[in-house]
Amino acid sequence: MTQATRTVQIGSAHGLHARPAKLFAQAAKDAGIPVTVAKGDAKPVNAASILGVISLGAEQGDEVTLTADGDGAEELLDRLSELLTTDHDAA
Repeated sequence: MTQATRTVQIGSAHGLHARPAKLFAQAAKDAGIPVTVAKGDAKPVNAASILGVISLGAEQGDEVTLTADGDGAEELLDRLSELLTTDHDAA
C-alpha cells in the first residue's frame, strides 16, 4: 500500500470556504482511497467531508498537509494540491 504526503499553501483569496472546499472534498471522495487534510498541529480530518474541510478554517497562505493511502496516492495528491493552490475566488 502506497502512502503519500504533501504540504501545500491555500491559494483561494477567501480561504477554504464553501465553493473551494466542495470542489476539493468531491475530488477526494471520487478518488476512492482514504485522504486526510490537516492544518498545523490540528487533528487531520477526512478530506472527503466538506464540513471537515471547512472546519479547518484554512485561510489564503495557510499550509495544510494532505495524506493519501492507496494505489495512485501520488497522482491524487497532485490533483488535490492543484485544487488547493488555485485561487477559486479570482474573477
